[in-house]
Amino acid sequence: MEEHSSRPRPHPEAPTPGGGLEGEIQGSPRALEPSFEAAEAAPQDEGAGWKTGRHAPHTILLRPGADLPGFRDAARRLVARGVPPEAVSWGVETTPSLFGGGAEPGAQTPLALPRAVAALIPQVVPHRDPERYGLLYSLIWRSLHGERHLMEVASDPLVHRLTRMAKAIARDLHKMHAFLRFRRIEGEAGERFVAWFEPDHHILESAAPFFVRRFAGMRWTILTPEGRAIWDGEALSYGPPGSKADLPEGDGFEAGWQTYYETTFNPARVNPRAMKAEMPKKYWHNMPETAAIPALLRGASARTEQMIEREPTVPARREPARAVAAMADQDPKSLDDLNAIIARTEPLVPGATQAVLGEGPIGATVAFVGEQPGDQEDLKGRPFVGPAGQLLTRAMAEAGIDREASYLTNAVKHFKFTLRGKRRIHEKPTAGEVSHYRWWLDRELDFVAPKLVVALGATAVLALTGKSIPITRSRGPFRFDRLDNRFQGYITVHPSYLLRLPDDAKEEAYAAFLEDLKRIAALGAELAA
Repeated sequence: MEEHSSRPRPHPEAPTPGGGLEGEIQGSPRALEPSFEAAEAAPQDEGAGWKTGRHAPHTILLRPGADLPGFRDAARRLVARGVPPEAVSWGVETTPSLFGGGAEPGAQTPLALPRAVAALIPQVVPHRDPERYGLLYSLIWRSLHGERHLMEVASDPLVHRLTRMAKAIARDLHKMHAFLRFRRIEGEAGERFVAWFEPDHHILESAAPFFVRRFAGMRWTILTPEGRAIWDGEALSYGPPGSKADLPEGDGFEAGWQTYYETTFNPARVNPRAMKAEMPKKYWHNMPETAAIPALLRGASARTEQMIEREPTVPARREPARAVAAMADQDPKSLDDLNAIIARTEPLVPGATQAVLGEGPIGATVAFVGEQPGDQEDLKGRPFVGPAGQLLTRAMAEAGIDREASYLTNAVKHFKFTLRGKRRIHEKPTAGEVSHYRWWLDRELDFVAPKLVVALGATAVLALTGKSIPITRSRGPFRFDRLDNRFQGYITVHPSYLLRLPDDAKEEAYAAFLEDLKRIAALGAELAA
């Protein structure tokens, strides 16, 4: 075991010292690498002092911040002497000295700790709680004196507290990885990037290797109130504290990032409560894109309406004319024949599990036409059984519409999605894809022969009319001319639209949707009379 030293040394991933901004100290403090050995060995001998209960008070002074090597060395010496936790006082001084009463030089035998204890120690040492070293030594002592499986007792107050501290460090590291933003500067040595971050705990040395791996080709400095991390392209070193005043003014790189954020911002998925939980406001003043958030939130509802009303674009390579002509040649004689054709036809966009057919009785008074199946509909083979479908079912019941007596279908019969990890994220069908399935929808409604056809959303309107019609201006009773006036129509929003709204707008939008369904129920009863 090496002796503790306050002299900086290079980070293990960067074996040579690096350069930095003016005023930066070369070299690096001791890095926080997990060093407690985990082994299945017999507990350490308690020692004569422990057996007799006679111990002089021991004061352990470690360097500021996260002194894992110093704590490790001190813990080994204390255990070797048989010093129990209640006889140890832990503190911090600018120039570390392990033992206030004078330490004996020489390495100590590594501690044979349980794996869970050895893994937890480096996760807790960066915590800001001044009691962390004493708590960890208590954990070590108990683990070596008859409680080797202590970490399995989650209800133990010591284990519970240390576990919560480890989770706090993990969250702080995640926030630093996610919310740190670099600014570009030009100097005599060329291009360099500088960032400012204010962590809750002593995590700079734990977090810096992540940025080395992520931005190995850049020369950068991360400034914090406790110190700075410096990467010169070859070596990682550490220096004195910085301040936000050391940052350069905003640059083109930062402006480009804000433009990118504004462009990719999805107003239909705005959830301010979740946003603040994941991106706390304390970090906003250090992130360029957050300057645009208030305006983006204010305009979210209007942008969502525009997205709903915007006509889908038709890819040139997906001209559906020949496919539609082929469908017409099939000439099914019944709804069952049509469904058999749909079921055995490959999806226009590959990936769907199966075709999702319409559901409900022939001759239903009201037919509801949605956009396309979702993830749950694709897996179960039934329309409107996912979150949007459950919302529709609830609203229908409140409006007095019997779902079992209604016909429910979609303009597009196959699920279109983008795969993100293990999740299948819904993709809106294009106008060409809607045209591809339109002949099937026309024949389907011919066979069902409803008195009233309800278009749920812009895609359904496009399928029923052949053109893009704004929902907000046409919401309500509507005659679908394209169907030779055979069906009275009604236009309203798709229930998935309600799910995408911000929390403070959902109640009002749901009330309006419910009012539409009540009018649909009344109109259907009138047409059926």
